Amino acid sequence: MGIINTFKKKHGDLFVYLPAEEVHAHDHFLERTCLRWLPKSITPNKLSIFRIVFTPVVFLLILFGCYKTGVVLFLFNAFTDALDGSLARTQDKITKFGMMLDPLADKLLIGSMVLLLVFQYLNPWLGIAVLGLEITFIVSAYVSAAKFKNVRMANLWGKIKMICQVFAVGAILIALVFEMPVFLNIASGILGLSIGFALVSLFRHGI
Repeated sequence: MGIINTFKKKHGDLFVYLPAEEVHAHDHFLERTCLRWLPKSITPNKLSIFRIVFTPVVFLLILFGCYKTGVVLFLFNAFTDALDGSLARTQDKITKFGMMLDPLADKLLIGSMVLLLVFQYLNPWLGIAVLGLEITFIVSAYVSAAKFKNVRMANLWGKIKMICQVFAVGAILIALVFEMPVFLNIASGILGLSIGFALVSLFRHGI
């Protein structure tokens, strides 16, 4: 805790709450349904940190073949991505730190699943493309923050990319749980779409 508090004091501007420029329809839906049950102490950044910490648990479950439990916990973990964003926008709790932490949490979750599943069950070139683009996003975001002091929010195309990646991983896990290879073909198609959206997102200079 001492290290965290020291970091906050040194980089206090990263933790200043910023108002949301736009609140989406799904934010209001989640506010009326899921978010109302969250304890007041839960912040968007805590949800992002939870996603990072919980990712190795999901990884290990799937690694050791616990696909049924793995798919449920993967989808739950991925769902926290929607929760932290909606919580930040509906309660005006957007921070620069969160704008960096949230996409990092997403990339760790998806990247670990790509390494574990895509290279084994789909075309390896799909995995290489996904990981290559995600690394490019991280480098781009770091350069923007370090050189230009600019922390960029995720754009629409980046969000659609993430949704596609989640559905693709989910389809692979469904194929393994129910022994239905057709879902591997579906996963390949969805992952291909995610690569397209990733390129658009990169072109638009978002994360």
